[in-house]
Amino acid sequence: MSPGRALSMQDLPRGGRWSIYIALAIVFAIACAFLSNWQFTRNEERSGQLALVAANYDAPAVPLADVIPVGGALNPSDQWRQVILEGRYLPEDQLLARNRPHGGTSAFEVLVPFRLDDGRVVLVDRGWVRPGEDQPEPDAVPAAPAGDVSVIVRLRPGEQLPSSGRSAPDGQVPTINLPLIAATVSAETGEDLELTAYGVMVTEDPAPAAAPEALESPSEDPGPHLSYAIQWILFAVMGFVFIGYVIRTERRHRREDAEDDGDDSMPRPAEDPALPGASASASPRRRRDRDAEDEDALIDAAGR
Repeated sequence: MSPGRALSMQDLPRGGRWSIYIALAIVFAIACAFLSNWQFTRNEERSGQLALVAANYDAPAVPLADVIPVGGALNPSDQWRQVILEGRYLPEDQLLARNRPHGGTSAFEVLVPFRLDDGRVVLVDRGWVRPGEDQPEPDAVPAAPAGDVSVIVRLRPGEQLPSSGRSAPDGQVPTINLPLIAATVSAETGEDLELTAYGVMVTEDPAPAAAPEALESPSEDPGPHLSYAIQWILFAVMGFVFIGYVIRTERRHRREDAEDDGDDSMPRPAEDPALPGASASASPRRRRDRDAEDEDALIDAAGR
């Protein structure tokens, strides 16, 4: 190798070069196994969510105290349970959750605190409204029923604060984060607000003349996680297949080169004068290349 020439893989001994190839395939397979396991985990989580929705979504409604006692918290297994709220809306503390994907647009969800007869306050998501024709804010927001109301809602846990740190103008919130909403509404409402769950409206009695659009049912799509997990396994196998192909191709090329060199170094037999134009066609016996034996041993070891 000349002093100014960089070292390449072809400058390494075959055994060392192929060991590097196999090591790279092993590292790639480990990475694929990690990603496959991650997708299997996500598939299990999604299956659990679908099972929870199937069990609770259409279950009969029960009083809130049966699911969240006073001073208690929402059990994760009770998400999507239907509960009955008896009391009054607090329309003066109404908020809009912005940038909600409904109807093919960045809609607003209407959030109104609801004070129960026992004094607790539960945030109710009454549905969504479209942005205005000439401004981002809705042209009109249907008012919540006044006076005593019986409301059936499905319980949902609060959302996380946005990681981007985005905020919202007065009267709006960037996400349904219950501690944030408790700090945004009036002191009396915020002090009594339930912080472990809010309700997605199902029905109101008496029903108002106009109401926001109902929120969509949760998706039943299991997602692509299982197929992605299987694909990562196939990628790991394909990595070994590719390395095996590279090694076998290199072996074949080297054997062909060795055979060509052996044919060129052997003297040609003289033509028999008794047979004009005839030449000896017998080729010498080719000895087995010792490198080929080493290559076979390395391939067999990698296959185990």
